[in-house]
Amino acid sequence: MSDYISESLKSGIIRPSTSPLGAGFFFVSKKDGSLRPCIDYCGLNQITIKNKYPLPLLSSTFKPVNDASIFTKLDMRNAYHLVRIREGDEWKTAFKTPLGHFEYLVMLFGLTNAPAVFQSLVNSVLGDYINKFVTVYLDDILIFSKNLTDHRQHVRAVLQRLLQNRLYVKAEKCEFHLPSVKFLGFVLENGKLRTDPDKIAAVLSWPTPTTRKQLQRFLGFGNFYRRFIRDYSRIAVPLTQLTSIKRQFLWTKEADQMFLTLKERFAHAPILTHPDPSVPFTLEVDASDTGVGAVLSQVSSSDQCLHPCAFYSCRLSPAEQNYDVGDRELLAVKLALEEWRHWLEGAEHPITIWTDHKNLSYLKQAKRLNPRQSRWSLFFSRFNFTNSYRPGSKNVKPDALSRQYASDREVEPSTILPASCIVGSIAWDITNKVLEAQQQEPDPGTGPPNKVFVPTSTRGALIHWAHTAKFSIHPGLGRTISLIRRTFWWPSMYRDVKEYISACQVSARHKSSNQRPQGLLQPLPVPHRPWSHIALDFVTGLPLSKGFTVSLTIVDRFSKACHLVPLKSLPSSTETANLLVKHLFRLHGLPSEILSDRGPQFISRVWSDFANHLGAKVSLNSGFHPQTNGQVEHMNQELEAMLRCICSSNPAGWSAQLPWVEYGHNSHTSSSTDQSPFEVSLGYQPPLFPSDSASSTSVPQFLRRARRTWTQTCAALQRTAERNRRIADRHRRPAPTYTSGQLIWLSSRDIKVRGSCRKFSPRFLGPFPVAEVLGPVSVRLELPPSLRVHPVFHVSLLKPVVSSPPDAPPPPVRLADGSIGYRVRRILDVRSRGRGRQFLVDWEGYGPEHRQWIPSSWIEDASLIEDFEASCASSSSAS
Repeated sequence: MSDYISESLKSGIIRPSTSPLGAGFFFVSKKDGSLRPCIDYCGLNQITIKNKYPLPLLSSTFKPVNDASIFTKLDMRNAYHLVRIREGDEWKTAFKTPLGHFEYLVMLFGLTNAPAVFQSLVNSVLGDYINKFVTVYLDDILIFSKNLTDHRQHVRAVLQRLLQNRLYVKAEKCEFHLPSVKFLGFVLENGKLRTDPDKIAAVLSWPTPTTRKQLQRFLGFGNFYRRFIRDYSRIAVPLTQLTSIKRQFLWTKEADQMFLTLKERFAHAPILTHPDPSVPFTLEVDASDTGVGAVLSQVSSSDQCLHPCAFYSCRLSPAEQNYDVGDRELLAVKLALEEWRHWLEGAEHPITIWTDHKNLSYLKQAKRLNPRQSRWSLFFSRFNFTNSYRPGSKNVKPDALSRQYASDREVEPSTILPASCIVGSIAWDITNKVLEAQQQEPDPGTGPPNKVFVPTSTRGALIHWAHTAKFSIHPGLGRTISLIRRTFWWPSMYRDVKEYISACQVSARHKSSNQRPQGLLQPLPVPHRPWSHIALDFVTGLPLSKGFTVSLTIVDRFSKACHLVPLKSLPSSTETANLLVKHLFRLHGLPSEILSDRGPQFISRVWSDFANHLGAKVSLNSGFHPQTNGQVEHMNQELEAMLRCICSSNPAGWSAQLPWVEYGHNSHTSSSTDQSPFEVSLGYQPPLFPSDSASSTSVPQFLRRARRTWTQTCAALQRTAERNRRIADRHRRPAPTYTSGQLIWLSSRDIKVRGSCRKFSPRFLGPFPVAEVLGPVSVRLELPPSLRVHPVFHVSLLKPVVSSPPDAPPPPVRLADGSIGYRVRRILDVRSRGRGRQFLVDWEGYGPEHRQWIPSSWIEDASLIEDFEASCASSSSAS
């Protein structure tokens, strides 16, 4: 790539670009091992206004050649690169590479208007020669003359004109002074025009059928053209008689004569029609295991029926026979377009290509191509065509041509393992179900070879088997599809499997999510003055220091100032209120909002009454989502880091260092405000050294400076909040829209599930209904009483139940006396209570969130207790 870019820059083919466009650029390998650059201009071509400059009509092209007897054919070298892109339009050809962004200064293959523009160029250069002794079709130039003397002068004049205009030809592809020449699918000789034998060679060289199946292919091909052949039924009688399975297949002289007659009729008028560029072309292609076939057709103006213009078939090489079915079908399209390029490239109307491979209809929209397809894509970009799908049963004409080289002999399969190595076979009931269902819905025959078609009625059972079997154990989407594709297929496999796995409750309950967390960042409102909005939290687990083990952290969300208060233990709600009065309110006044986590001090009635009397709003973070109170959490981390730095050698002295930690934090410049907390909250920065600067001259000046500081701080906080939101949202995804009553799963990450090993406990609980949507990222759930957690959660801990509402838990059993009873599914644990025992049980039809301790008298099935005690005994003996 580096060499290509450097050479193209030096030669003036490309230049650096600042275009807003950028087509994909890549290299593909040629057959000789060299690389060819490819650029995907599909998007540009779709919005380009088509150039209607006409290509020459074949009827007018050959009219001046009637009296010619000697010909020369020239082929242009790097033809399209000889045309400059119009100045100001170069940016449209921009392409992106790892080495930079570039744009072309010259025309190149792949641009939709390139053929018309180049035809216009050559016509302008050779205009006074055309129809006198020159005819031109794109980059093919034909020079014709009546005698050798004139011809030499004509050739010299054309070459001189090309040289004057800096147009060059490929010597190795030119043919000089010939009495006969092939041009545009015809043969010119002695002033006469005749059909190129290659057009009908695919039919005339059809081998004599040796089996009934080969004969059926030939007659199936002929049925499409029988209406153009007089007495077709009479001619074909000896052949159709041989297709009967009631008589021996014996090829007679009469059958051979009729076979040759039909081939001759197929290859001549009134079946064949001369191609007319003003009429849309239809190209039918097919590929078999051994060959490819194609038919080029147009609607005839005489009878408005589709007549063939030419036939094509060829045998695949051993390497090509190893292509997968998609690449073989694509190869058939490529070979057909190459064969009839002189008619199809630059065609006035889009070419309709019919294949029996449905995936080819999405060729132009493919996001990823294999190396072989990438190599061909540049060639395809020269043609204006649309791919259309036709079932194989209706694609008979090219199918018959492609199977000329197929053998009907059965290939004996080679032995991979001798019978002595096989000790048993494995059979699955699902296979029998699929085969039985095929009797009502047979295989359409459009799928990949050696795969079993799955009818609609058994697809759900098959997906369930592949996803839940013991050898499978609930794999993801890719692995489930891979497992099914080993044997089975049906058209909507990907969609059906995806819907099933999305609705699988076992996978939803027990598998962790690998996706980005849900819920975009919702920054808290920016305060407008210091200490109006505060945040609280406790740091616990500190070593004993003069009787203190806990630190209270108070943070001003506006100035980022903090107060750190050492405590002997976690305080109660009343003690916390007194601490705020002593260390905060007397210094900074009453706040408007107090933000905290859901600790017991902050969810009590005492705390809410205290805040109400102050006129302050109590804000609590959602369950198991400390990021809501992120500022105080960050302050706690900074506190611990500073204490580690100064107390690592004497951990018991941390309480004495706490004032210095507070001073250090408040004097440092905050990244959010670009000022220190002292400057924002007090209006000045306490000096570390004696200062000679004069103090403020007046109180009004100090107040103006303080207000200006607050305005700047508010703007800085808003910018910081927006920046943090953008950064955080790169690693998050929007949450789905939840509605009241919707069933959702709740993450069990921070919830202890009783009686379960943490490693094997479900990753999600539920499903639970939504009680209320509190905001863009907060939801209140209806939880069972056994889950003693606050019911408000951040959306990152939730995921929706994809399927329709799942089946409700089974209703309780109604006993003979009319009372209600629930069935115990299994016993998980036991404990002593009073004079009896209680068992932790799972109920039949209910999830782990409904586990419950019940007395032993409630368990009517004594075998459950016996099994539980036996398992406990075996565990004790093993340990």
